[in-house]
Amino acid sequence: MIRVLIADDQPLVRRGLALILGPDPEFEVVGEAEDGARAVALAHELRPDVVVMDIRMPVMDGVKATEELARTLPGTRVLALSTFDMDEYVVAALRAGAYGFLPKDISPEELIAAVRIVHTGEAAVAPRLLSRLLSAYVRTPERPRSWAAQTPAELTPRELEIWRLMATGRGNAEIAAELDISVSTVKNHITGIFGKLGVRDRAQAVIAAYESGLVEAGSGNG
Repeated sequence: MIRVLIADDQPLVRRGLALILGPDPEFEVVGEAEDGARAVALAHELRPDVVVMDIRMPVMDGVKATEELARTLPGTRVLALSTFDMDEYVVAALRAGAYGFLPKDISPEELIAAVRIVHTGEAAVAPRLLSRLLSAYVRTPERPRSWAAQTPAELTPRELEIWRLMATGRGNAEIAAELDISVSTVKNHITGIFGKLGVRDRAQAVIAAYESGLVEAGSGNG
């Protein structure tokens, strides 16, 4: 059973999410929080597997709450929610440690699937949505990249190409078709890319690609 904590400042949204997840025997909704500070406190008390976290809340917003949970409860995974598809707070939440993002107008089936994906430790963000977000809100910074113990030059030419394709919104099957290699080979390369960049998942790898200058704003749709 996947233990879920729901954090949203709107009682109606919290209740709606609980009514979607609660009846499914795979999930147990262990608590509800009305702001980020309460979400952090309840997470420490209840130790949920997944926190479904609105990113715009009073007292402590979902970005700060996500950062705190990533630091203090790494076994608890955050699935961020936003009213808007295109929201700079979403990028901040992914950078802070969220494992996925969903807009609030998703279907019950999409919510259930995303919670399952996040619970396994995978990133639940549609590749093309992620690249659109980053193209809009991430710029090559004046400071060093957030991650990357290694520099892009230490990746092989094939790894650099796969990293670039990931960052422009391609899924694994699309990358495999474009490079005429198998999907399993793509997955193996991606694992190597994560290790060399020092990132945890696809979302952070794509953010690192934009921050490094490997891809630039406007290239998200390849």
